[in-house]
Amino acid sequence: MAKHSLSLVLFFLFIFRIAGTVEPSMARPRHPRHSQARTFIESSCQTTRYPALCIKCLSGYANSRIRNAQQLAEVALTVSLYKARYTRSYMLKVAKKLEAMKAREYPVVRDCLQQIDDSVNQLSQSIRELRGLDSKARVMTDDVFWHMNNVETWVSAALTDASSCVDQFPGHRMSKMKATIKGKVMNVEQLTSNALALFHRYAARYGTAATKKPKP
Repeated sequence: MAKHSLSLVLFFLFIFRIAGTVEPSMARPRHPRHSQARTFIESSCQTTRYPALCIKCLSGYANSRIRNAQQLAEVALTVSLYKARYTRSYMLKVAKKLEAMKAREYPVVRDCLQQIDDSVNQLSQSIRELRGLDSKARVMTDDVFWHMNNVETWVSAALTDASSCVDQFPGHRMSKMKATIKGKVMNVEQLTSNALALFHRYAARYGTAATKKPKP
């Protein structure tokens, strides 16, 4: 009986020893893809006008399918589109209230809402166009040029509309409502600016600007 008990003790000690050597390595899983993706995002964001905002908004996608400049530009445009849609929804509610009250701020908010609505449509178009590009293409063909020129045009237009909306709220002394709208629209403007910069970074792989067609 004593021999049997001793055998059980030795057996469990052996098991615990094995568990002790295996568990630490299992407790520290490696994520090389996550690390590489985050490093890629952070280095790419340094080329934008608002790098801190760029890293903050895109670092959460480090575990996603971001592997190259085209995918990063698409994600950046998608983030900008999401923020533009959110801002449009907020401004639509405000505009309806102001219209019902016949408030003097209504015309300004209405015009700004129209510009943000245009930005939403243009960003949506640019994302569809970017997805149509062949990620394996290495030279600037007529088809690639056409898609890139469209993306450049639509994102630039979306940025212009957002900037124009911000310009309608000049100065610092304004109502809480105006300050809130301006802050949200400025966020859309900055995100769109960053997305455009990341798209230009992707376009640079062809050795030419997106809006310049290569010589035949």
